Amino acid sequence: MAAEPAISLRGVIKRFGPLTAVDGLDLDVAPGICFGLLGPNGAGKSTTMRLLTSQALADEGEIRVLGHEVPRDSKAARLRMGVCPQQDNLDVEMSVRQTLTVFSRLYRVPRHERAAAIDRALQIARLSDRADAKVTELSGGMRRRLLIGRALVHTPDLVLLDEPTVGLDPQVRQELWSLIDGLRSEGVTVLMSTHYIEEAERLADVVGVMAGGKIVALGTPEELVLEHAGREVIEVYGPPARLAEVDADAQARGWQTRRSGPAVAILRAENLDGDAPDGERRAATLEDAFVMLTGAEVD
Repeated sequence: MAAEPAISLRGVIKRFGPLTAVDGLDLDVAPGICFGLLGPNGAGKSTTMRLLTSQALADEGEIRVLGHEVPRDSKAARLRMGVCPQQDNLDVEMSVRQTLTVFSRLYRVPRHERAAAIDRALQIARLSDRADAKVTELSGGMRRRLLIGRALVHTPDLVLLDEPTVGLDPQVRQELWSLIDGLRSEGVTVLMSTHYIEEAERLADVVGVMAGGKIVALGTPEELVLEHAGREVIEVYGPPARLAEVDADAQARGWQTRRSGPAVAILRAENLDGDAPDGERRAATLEDAFVMLTGAEVD
């Protein structure tokens, strides 16, 4: 018998006045995986996160989180999940340890277990040596790690990470990727929204590409690449007039193309039987698939 999904949404709709941010969303997230919700800004990712935590209420549809109906049983669901928001909402007057202490109480960690829980969260966030530092003394990367440690202080079954590395430099982003990958290896279910292609490709077991408030494609990164971009791409470089000529010829032949920086990329090059123009041949990527699905370039 298949395990119940950690997260299940059926026909979920959320409107903000004339704007439909989430439009008939159906989604299942299996327990124990890292699920990447990938999409451009405005796709509905953050609204979906807010619906799961009952910070926003759906206009239509059904939501279940860890077996609990949301929003009816949202308190019970929240006790078993950790949330790392997109925006830094740390109390700057507190120290790192004080922050974790407050949240250990909010999450009802038993008194005799709190000290160990806080020490574990410090270790996960790699902030043990900064435990008594005030939040104002932390770098941006440290603050982001503290947000994740705060979300994990009660050892949740599910962690929601809303754009966890947005605005961070590449080195700090790599540190956080290692932290998130560690959660997955421990069997924690992770739902991560992101608009970073590399983040989804590296961390997610399953990726849901979101556009227009719904899932437009679902699968492993490898499956999405193969289905929507093929195995190989030929990139043709040259002046704008040459690129326009190549693109027009490819379109006339029914080949899929996309602009890729200063080049035209011709997808599914493995099917062209040597008929394609000269160019650099490379493996197709998740970015190729993403652009074909959404028409949007991302970081």
